[in-house]
Amino acid sequence: MTLVGWFQILLYCAIVVALVKPLGWYMTRVFSGERTFLSPILRPVEAGLYWIGGVDEKREQHWLTYTVAMLLFHVGGFLIIYGLMRLQAMLPFNPAGQSAVAQDLSFNTAISFITNTNWQNYGGESTLSYLTQMLGLTHQNFLSAATGIALAVALIRGFSRSSMRTIGNFWVDVTRCTLYVLLPICFVYTLFLVWQGIPQTLGAYVEATTLEGGKQTIAVGPVASQVAIKMLGTNGGGFFNANASHPFENPTALSNFVQMISIFALGAALTNVFGRMVGNQRQGWAILGVMGVLFLAGVAVTYWAEANGTSTLSALGFSGGNMEGKEVRFGIVASSLFAVITTAASCGAVNAMHDSFTALGGMIPLLNIQLGEIIVGGVGAGLYGMLLFVVLAIFVAGLMVGRTPEFVGKKIEAREVKMAMLAILILPLMILGWTAVAVVFPPAVASIANAGPHGFTEVLYAFTSATGNNGSAFGGLTGNTFFYNLTLASSMFVGRFFMIVPAMALAGSLAAKKSIPPSAGTLPTTGGLFVGLVVGVILIIGGLTFFPALALGPIVEHLAMNANTLF
Repeated sequence: MTLVGWFQILLYCAIVVALVKPLGWYMTRVFSGERTFLSPILRPVEAGLYWIGGVDEKREQHWLTYTVAMLLFHVGGFLIIYGLMRLQAMLPFNPAGQSAVAQDLSFNTAISFITNTNWQNYGGESTLSYLTQMLGLTHQNFLSAATGIALAVALIRGFSRSSMRTIGNFWVDVTRCTLYVLLPICFVYTLFLVWQGIPQTLGAYVEATTLEGGKQTIAVGPVASQVAIKMLGTNGGGFFNANASHPFENPTALSNFVQMISIFALGAALTNVFGRMVGNQRQGWAILGVMGVLFLAGVAVTYWAEANGTSTLSALGFSGGNMEGKEVRFGIVASSLFAVITTAASCGAVNAMHDSFTALGGMIPLLNIQLGEIIVGGVGAGLYGMLLFVVLAIFVAGLMVGRTPEFVGKKIEAREVKMAMLAILILPLMILGWTAVAVVFPPAVASIANAGPHGFTEVLYAFTSATGNNGSAFGGLTGNTFFYNLTLASSMFVGRFFMIVPAMALAGSLAAKKSIPPSAGTLPTTGGLFVGLVVGVILIIGGLTFFPALALGPIVEHLAMNANTLF
C-alpha cells in the first residue's frame, strides 16, 4: 500500500461526500413536486406523460396499490426484453446479424434487467443486436433504477408522514425520477464518456488488419449511452463481455474515476433526502456514517490483500502485489477500490477479474453483497435495505433498555420488526439454499471450473450476486446452462421483489402511525453510539447467516495460499 493509493481513496470519498447535499437537496425538491431549474423544460413533458397514461398526479396510493403498480410495471418490462431477444434476428439495427437468443437465456436476462441485477450469461457484442441493447437493456436500466429510488422515497414517506394511509404515487415517482434525475445527468455523462473515447454509433462492426496481417472484427455500437446509466443507476450490465475492463467501456483512468463516483453518487445522496424529509439532516448523515464505516473497512482489507499478494506469488518471484486479472491502466488501488464500490452498491460492473483476487481480497466483494448491499447500495435499494437494519437496531436497543423503541418519531413495534426480518431473511434462504443444491447436483457441478474451496466460492458468489441483485461474477463458472439460467433467475426475482413487498408494508405501517415527540428515554439516533449500534447489528446478522458458508471458501483458500508464511 502507498500514500498515493490512499490519497486516491480519500479523494474519492471526499468527492462523494461533497455531492451528497446538493444532490439530496435537488432530489428532495423533485419528489416533493417542487419547482426545479429543469421544470420549464420538463414539466410539459411530465404532464403529457400523465395525460397519455391516464395518471392523476394528485391522487396518492395505499402501500399495497403502490406495490401492485410496481409489480405490473415490471411484468411489462419483462415481456419487452424477452420479446426483443427472441425476435432480434427479424428486427432492425442488427448489423452483426445476431440470431435469436435461446429461451432459457432470454428468460434469465429479462429477469436480470428488470430486477436491476444485470447478471449476464452471455457476451453482449456476440449475442445482442443494437436494438436489444438500446430498447431492451438500456431502457430497463433507466426504469429499474428509477423504481429503486421511487421505493426508497416511498419508505422515507412512511417515516416522515403521520396518520396517513398513502405513501405516494408510483407512476408519478418513477416518471419524475426518470425525467428530472436520471435522464439529465446521463445526457451530460454520455457526452463526457464519448469525449473519453467510448463509441456511440449505429454503424456496423469495424474490420481491421492486425500488424501480423490478420483480420479482426472490432465491435462498436451505442456504448456510451448504456455505460452512463449502467453506472449511475447501479445496473452494471456491460455492452461488452469484458465490462468495465474493456477499453471501449472504460478507456482511461479519468473515465474509471468518474464511473466509480457515479456508482455511489445517487445512493449516498438519498441519505440526505431521508434527513431532509424527516426534518433532521443529521439523521441522514448518521446513516451515511454507518455506510462509510463498513465501506472503508472493506476497502482497507481489499487494498491490503491485493497490494501484499500471497506467499505463493512471492515464492514464484512476483513482487509488488497481485496484478493477476487487473488492467495495467488502472493498477491495484483503482481495481481494489472499484471492486469494493461495485459490490457495496448493487452495481456489478467490474474493471478487474474478482476470480483472480487474493482469497481475502475476493472475500470482501462477496461479503458486501451478502450483507444486503446496504453500504450505499443500489440506487434506492441500498437505502431501504439499510433502513430495515436500522429498524432492527432500534428494536435491539429497546430490548436493552426495556422500553418501546422509537425512530424519527415513530414507535417500532412487532409488525415493523417482523416485516424487516422477513425482508432480510430472504437473502440467506436463496443464497445458501441454491448453493447447497448446486454443489451436489451433477449438471451444476459440471459447470464448476475449479476444484476445492475456490470452486465452491465461485458457486456461492454466483447465487450471492444474483440474490443480492448485484450482477458481478466471480468467474470460472459456466453459467449459461439450463440449470443456472433458471435458478439464478429465481434468485434474482426473489431477492428483488420478495424484499420489496415487506419493505413497502413497513412503509404503509409507519405512515399510518402518529408521530411522537422525543422524550428523555429516546435513544439518540444521530451520533456515534447509534452508528456503532447499527454497524454491530449488521455484522452480527451477516455473521450468523453467512459466516459458515463464507469460511468454507475464501478463508480456507487464504490459509492454503499462505501456508508457507503461516506455518
